[in-house]
Amino acid sequence: MADYTANKEWHSNYSGQGLVIIGNHYPEFAFEESLDNLKAAVLENEIEYAVTQDNDGRTWRAYNNRYWPTLYLIDKQGHIRYVHIGEGRYKETEAAIQTLLAETYP
Repeated sequence: MADYTANKEWHSNYSGQGLVIIGNHYPEFAFEESLDNLKAAVLENEIEYAVTQDNDGRTWRAYNNRYWPTLYLIDKQGHIRYVHIGEGRYKETEAAIQTLLAETYP
């Protein structure tokens, strides 16, 4: 399962409980820098969560990201609480999502 497929499922299952998914698109190739191409890919893959275009890599570098895909779960206080690099660990990631959603917000 591609990460965007898992993200789509998590968005569908948990957005009503407060989960917000933001995909960060940092292009590898010149054609990927086109906003129209990104919009077409989002439509083609039926992605309903937010996707940002990070052509200059500012967000990528702000998280000291080195690998794609990397998933970050950020709690209700704004702290990174879970990081997973690469594909897989979907059950573990979903369990972490459920744990964070169950926490109260002061």
